[in-house]
Amino acid sequence: MSVDSTVGNRVLVTGATGYIGSRLVARLVSDGWEVHAVIRQGTKSLAATCLTSSVRLHEHDGSTGGMIDIVAGCRPGIVYHLASLFLSQHEADDVARLINSNVVFGAQLAEAVVAAKVPFFINTGTSWQHFKDAEYLPVNLYAATKQAFEDILTYYIDAHGLKVATLLLFDTYGPEDPRPKLIPLLCRAAETNQRLQMSPGEQLIDLVHVDDVVDAFLAAAASLPTQSQGHAHYGVSSGSPVPLVELVAAFERAVGKSLHVTWGGRPYRPREVMRPWGRFNLVPNWHPRVSFEVGIRQLWRSVDMED
Repeated sequence: MSVDSTVGNRVLVTGATGYIGSRLVARLVSDGWEVHAVIRQGTKSLAATCLTSSVRLHEHDGSTGGMIDIVAGCRPGIVYHLASLFLSQHEADDVARLINSNVVFGAQLAEAVVAAKVPFFINTGTSWQHFKDAEYLPVNLYAATKQAFEDILTYYIDAHGLKVATLLLFDTYGPEDPRPKLIPLLCRAAETNQRLQMSPGEQLIDLVHVDDVVDAFLAAAASLPTQSQGHAHYGVSSGSPVPLVELVAAFERAVGKSLHVTWGGRPYRPREVMRPWGRFNLVPNWHPRVSFEVGIRQLWRSVDMED
């Protein structure tokens, strides 16, 4: 997305130090945006290592007033909200952290956005808000907190005319991914020949390359000025989920190595998503471009070069 005069040339991003957030920020900077990032207190050194020096950092003290000051000070034309705490399964001690990170922080941001009269807001949700392809049924507490924040946004949309697009993400992957997810696990296994204990592998996996995910965020932002409804929802999907056993086989073909996998070596997780959510609209003027085979070959070449 090139700089759009409708929203000026200044954006504010939360979650900028995360994997997807940092890739989005790099793309925004490359496209000519003035990028501001909200970071937690005490994380400036982390932000400095993963973000270009041209990104302007704003430490949030945890208060609503502090958030209002940040947004008012940088006066963005659009906000990208990617910050969240992800836990696939939670313990009792995690409840407050999940709510503070995924509900309270977001509500503070929304309050600050409408106070500063920022017209456009891109939110990040999860396909896990739609367990068993339901209109709403959370897979876990994380997904429930994402829905809770959407419910809060409904007030700001109706009362203040805020235009929001929520992108509901499926599984993502890409180069230099530090997250403990499937593709980094497979890459390590291919490098070390370790044996993997996997589930029976019948669950369908919907993987989207991080470059396509970034494209989806930018396309959603480009569509916001002409968006007819106050809150639009889009699924960011590959469009072709495959069983885990087939995905591992495709990975092996792409990297030219066989993995040592014990299928059924561990049980499915509680509330395992066997078939991903399928009733969604795609972002206007967006479709995934990076096939799984191409994405894995590119990723594997980068791993080889590091070695």
